[in-house]
Amino acid sequence: MLDSILTSLRHSASQGHLAKAFRSFSLIQRHTSSSASCEFILFSISSLLSSCTDFKSLPLGKQLHAQIVLSGLLNHPALVPRLVTFYSAFNSLVEAHYITETSNILHPLPWNLLISSYLRTELYKEALFAYKQMVNKGIRPDNFTYPSILKACGEESNFGFGKEVHKSINASGWDRDLFVQNALISMYAKCGEVEVAREIFDQMPQKDSVSWNSMISAYASMGVWAEAFELFGSMQANNIEVNIIVLNTIAGGFLRTGNCKGALELLSQMRHRGTQLDSVAVLIGLGACSDISLLSLGMEIHGLAIRNWCSGCDNVRNALITMYSRCKDLRHANVVFRLAEAKSIITWNSIISGHTHWDQSEEASFLFREMLSSGVKPNEVTIASILPLCARIANLQHGEEFHCYITRREQFKEYLLLWNALVDMYSRSGKISIAKRLFNLLSQKDEVTYTSLIAGHAIQGEGRAAIELFEEMIRFHIKPDHKLAYKQNDPTVSWKQQLELGSPCKDCNSTSVEIDHHLLPHHNQN
Repeated sequence: MLDSILTSLRHSASQGHLAKAFRSFSLIQRHTSSSASCEFILFSISSLLSSCTDFKSLPLGKQLHAQIVLSGLLNHPALVPRLVTFYSAFNSLVEAHYITETSNILHPLPWNLLISSYLRTELYKEALFAYKQMVNKGIRPDNFTYPSILKACGEESNFGFGKEVHKSINASGWDRDLFVQNALISMYAKCGEVEVAREIFDQMPQKDSVSWNSMISAYASMGVWAEAFELFGSMQANNIEVNIIVLNTIAGGFLRTGNCKGALELLSQMRHRGTQLDSVAVLIGLGACSDISLLSLGMEIHGLAIRNWCSGCDNVRNALITMYSRCKDLRHANVVFRLAEAKSIITWNSIISGHTHWDQSEEASFLFREMLSSGVKPNEVTIASILPLCARIANLQHGEEFHCYITRREQFKEYLLLWNALVDMYSRSGKISIAKRLFNLLSQKDEVTYTSLIAGHAIQGEGRAAIELFEEMIRFHIKPDHKLAYKQNDPTVSWKQQLELGSPCKDCNSTSVEIDHHLLPHHNQN
C-alpha cells in the first residue's frame, strides 16, 4: 500500500500538483510506524523538496523543513544538499549557509552547492568565506570545489588566496584534473598573472577547447594580442573547436590593432562555417566598416543584423548610426535613428557626432535642442562632440551657447576635456582674451590645454606669449608631445625666431596650425 502511495506522490510532485502530493504525504505519515518505514518518509520528503524547488513554492518548502526538524532528519546526508539547493533557489543564502555550516556531514557536496550559489549571485567574498569554513571543519575540497573557488578568487582578483588554493590543489592530487587546470588558467589570468597561466597551459598533458579558449581570452584581457593571435592560429592548424566567444575576441583584437580587414575576413569565415553571428560579432563588423568607410559591406551586415533579430538592440543600433555616419551616408544614419522607439543618451550622441564629423553644425545643434526637448540630459560626451566643430568652423554663436550650458551645470565642472574644447574654440575663433581668461580659471591643465592656447597666440602673431606658455608648460613638467606646425614665411627662420618676430598664421581656419590631439571621443563609448 505504501509503495503505491509513494508512487502517486512522486508522480504528482513531478507534474507540479503539489497539493495532491502533500495529501499523499499525509497518508504515508499516518500509515508508517516510528521506525519501520522511515525510508518512505525520507523518500517522500526528498521528492517533495525537489518539486518545491522546481516549481518555486517557498511556503510548502518551509513546511517540509519544519517536518524534517521534527522527524530528526536534519543532518541526513540525502536531505541537507536538497535543503541547501531549495533555499539557494530563492536566494535565501543566509538560511542555506546556516544549514550547511551547522550540519555534521563531512562530504563536500553541501558546501559545493553553497559556494556555487554565491558565485551565481556574484557574492564572491561570501564564497571565499564559505570555503575557509569548509576547510577549517576538516572537509576536503574536491574537483568541483576547486574550480568554483578559483573563479571566486579570479573575480575578486585575490591573487594571494588563489595561490593558497593552488598549493592545496597540488597537495590534494587534483592538480592533473582538466577542469581544475582550466580554472587555474582563468584565475591567474584574471589576477593579471598571464605568464603563470601560460606555464600551466604549456605543462598540461591534455588540453581541451576550454583550455585553448581560456588562454586566448587571458592574453586578450591583457591586450597581448600577438600571443593571442599566435595561439588562435595553432588552434586552427590543429582543428581544435573554437567557440563563438573566442572568435569574437580574436575578431575584436584585429579591430583594436587596426587590422579591420582581418576582422572582416574572420567574420566571413565564421559565416561560411555556419556559425551564427551574434550581436557582438555584428558590432565588430560594423566597427570595422566604420573605420575603413566600407559602406557596401556595412549595409550587408545591417541586413544580417535584421535577419538575426539584433538590429533593434541599443548597442547595435548605435553602431549602425556610427557606421552610416562615418561612411557619409547620413540619410540612412538618420533613418536608423528615427526608427528607434526609445533613444538612449548614447543613441543621441551617435547621431550628433555623425553630423559634427562632417561639419554639419546646424543639424548637430538642432539635434541637441531636440534631445533636450525629449527630456534626455546630455553628458560630457555630447558636449565634447559638438564643441570641436564650433572650433573648426569658428561658429561662436553655437559655441557660446554650449559654454553657457556647461557653466550652469555642476556635473561638467570637473571634465577638463570640455574646458579644453572651449579654450580651443575661442583660440581658433580669434577670441584669445576669452580663451586666456578661461585658461587662467582652470585649476587643472594638461598638454591639450596649453597646446590650444599656444596655437591661439600663434594664430594672432603673439609669439612671445606663446613662448612664455611653452616655457611654463616645461616648468610644470607637462610633456609637450602634441605637435604645432607653423607655416613659415622664411624657411631659414626657426619657429621660435618667427614667433619672437610675431609672424601670424595666414589662415586661422586652415591647417596652418595643426594641433595633434582629438577632442572628439569615440561616441559609442559612454
